[in-house]
Amino acid sequence: MLPAAEIGKAPETPGCSESDNERKDVEEKHDINIAALVGNEQVNEDTDNGDLTSYVSAFIEKEVGNDLKSLKKLDKLIEQMTENKMQLEEQVLTISSEIPKRIQSALKNAEESKQFLNQFLEQETHLFSSINSHLLTAQPWMEDLGAMMNQIEEIERHLAYLKWISQIEELSDNIQQYLMTNNVPEAASTLVSMAELNIKLQESSCTHLLAFMRATVKFWHKILKDKLTSDFEEVLAQLHWPFITPPQAQTAGLSRPASAPEIHSSLETLFCQLLKLQTSDELLTEPKQLPEKYCLPASPSVILPIQIMLTPLQKRFRYHFRGNRQTNVISKPEWYLAQVLMWIGNHTQFLDEKIQPILDKVGPSVNARLEFSRGLMMLVLEKLAADIPCLLYDDSLFCHLVDEVLLFERELHSVYGYPGTFANCMHILSEDTCFQRWLTVERKFALQKMDSMLSSEAAWISQYKDITDVDEMKVPDCAETFMTLLLVITDRYKNLPTASRKLQFLELQKDLVDDFRIRLTQVMKEETRASLGFRYCAILNAVNYISTVLADWADNVFFLQLQQAALDVFAENNGLSKLQLGQLASLESSVFDDMIHLLERLKHDMLARQVDHVFREVKDAAKLYKKERWLSLPSQSEQAVMSLSSSACPLLLTVRDRLLQLEEQLCFSLFAVFWQMLVEKLDVHIYQEIILANHFNEGGAAQLQFDMTRNLFPLFSRYCKRPENYFKHVKEACIVLNLNIGSALLLKDVLQSASGQPPATEALNEVGIYKLAQQDVEILLNLRTNWPNTGK
Repeated sequence: MLPAAEIGKAPETPGCSESDNERKDVEEKHDINIAALVGNEQVNEDTDNGDLTSYVSAFIEKEVGNDLKSLKKLDKLIEQMTENKMQLEEQVLTISSEIPKRIQSALKNAEESKQFLNQFLEQETHLFSSINSHLLTAQPWMEDLGAMMNQIEEIERHLAYLKWISQIEELSDNIQQYLMTNNVPEAASTLVSMAELNIKLQESSCTHLLAFMRATVKFWHKILKDKLTSDFEEVLAQLHWPFITPPQAQTAGLSRPASAPEIHSSLETLFCQLLKLQTSDELLTEPKQLPEKYCLPASPSVILPIQIMLTPLQKRFRYHFRGNRQTNVISKPEWYLAQVLMWIGNHTQFLDEKIQPILDKVGPSVNARLEFSRGLMMLVLEKLAADIPCLLYDDSLFCHLVDEVLLFERELHSVYGYPGTFANCMHILSEDTCFQRWLTVERKFALQKMDSMLSSEAAWISQYKDITDVDEMKVPDCAETFMTLLLVITDRYKNLPTASRKLQFLELQKDLVDDFRIRLTQVMKEETRASLGFRYCAILNAVNYISTVLADWADNVFFLQLQQAALDVFAENNGLSKLQLGQLASLESSVFDDMIHLLERLKHDMLARQVDHVFREVKDAAKLYKKERWLSLPSQSEQAVMSLSSSACPLLLTVRDRLLQLEEQLCFSLFAVFWQMLVEKLDVHIYQEIILANHFNEGGAAQLQFDMTRNLFPLFSRYCKRPENYFKHVKEACIVLNLNIGSALLLKDVLQSASGQPPATEALNEVGIYKLAQQDVEILLNLRTNWPNTGK
């Protein structure tokens, strides 16, 4: 780049000459360019001289550089710069001429807008004053008009009020006329219309109108109800209602002249007319309700005709089971419960055959038998609510009452189809004080029953010991009785109305299972020294049976529903981790899982103790067999017939006797686990303590194989098809020890040359070795003494 002081001078380039004219032209063009640049610099006031000089130097360096031939471009550059200058000047002139015009136009528009705004303000002031003047003038008119509107509204209210009164009086007059002409059906229909009007006016603030209408409805309702009730009771009396005799005697009663068709026609007519009074009856009559603490489900009143039919039975019930009557004995709840069941049974046929068709004709979906049962049930609930506080702290009486109530509920639901969603005795037993007492008594009697069953002489004897098909589980009597107890408890609480109460009973059952497990553990510890004894095996069978039954119950629909209810409770209370909640929700776990795990652990410990006991006996019996002279036994070719080693007899006899003993005492599933655990230990013991501890000649290896395959393995053939598969170590060791010399040498060479390689594994598999490792096979091969003398 050229220094600033040398701008305008031609550089001196060696070997390059120019004429003086060309130099002058170049210098003139440089001067013009610089002048143009200086002119631009004057236009831009923010650019100082130093910046301009730097800019010009950079521009020339860029366009010309050190190449003198590029100076030919200067003409074009000067022309281009001149054009740019002219364009900029034109733009400046154009802009300077247009801006004043725009400013002048904007000022003109603003002036016009100001004039319009002033006009609008004047108009607004004029309108404001006009409106105020009009309002002042119209104010008296508005006040007069408002007063007139108020008067009109008040008159309309009075008129509507008078219309309602007129309508009520008109309906009342119609009822009176219908009654005077003995047209009871029309009178009843009119009363229904009046009752519906009363319902429409329920939200009205006209208290006097409501009172007048209510009084009018009540007046005519009483008259019509009394008349129809009297006629209805006469017809019922002709039918010998209520039926005190059992159902077998009713057929004869219905066929008497009192049951003639005209009587049944009158019954149907009066029944339908009484049904019409249902609306007004519900409007006027407050239904009897037990205290809220019993949490009875909401239900409509029993229909009016059924109420009348129940009246004589209600009188009988109160007469016999209230007050000082001899039949009102607090210790005999079965008397009034049986009486109610008998009444329901006695009247079922009549209700189904005579009353239900009438209801079906009228239209509403009402079941006559259920309505009748609901009415009688309220008597029972009132009686229970009155009696329970008197016997709450007498365990025997309270327990007897609960038993009788549960029997009553069972028959009511199963025989007479009473729905569990209706009010029933379980709602009374679910009241907090009563329910907690029920739980306490249930626990107390269950523990007493457990004490008695475990102390019984037959506690550890199976009830079905002589019946092979039934006695597969070999369940002792105490375990059978205990699970029956749990099943009975389930049946007792399964009809409780709320899931929370059922869950409390479920916790009681789990506590009882845990208590019984602890008792079994205590008895088991007393029998530890005789772990193969009858009682110890019976305890083991009991533990297995309880665990199996609980696992089956976990898949029961009832307990699955309880599991879902428990899941909801735990989710609300954050009582479980997310993992546990997920397991419950996905049914991976059950409500009995904790108990099952504890029982399974106890079962495994007891089985392990039995296996250890038998295994110790087997090890003692195998000591002689271990010391057998395996190096000097004759080969198979030297013996006429192979026979069992005499030293193996104690071992085999011990195994056989213990297997037979425990097969007899343990259930099938437990015994299967027992012998497989024993075989696993026995296999390892024979392999490690007998085979690996000795060396074998050809006869010794053959004798070992004969003892194992022809005598030990067949002891377990009763329990599986291929017992040798459970003695993998022993079986494969016998294979290795009894390989012929050629195969053994070949196998040994392969193992030594292909240590840890696939060919070694393939060679082992070819001779039937799958369990033993390559190192184990090499050790076994070294235990053989019948190798040929190769001179090595």
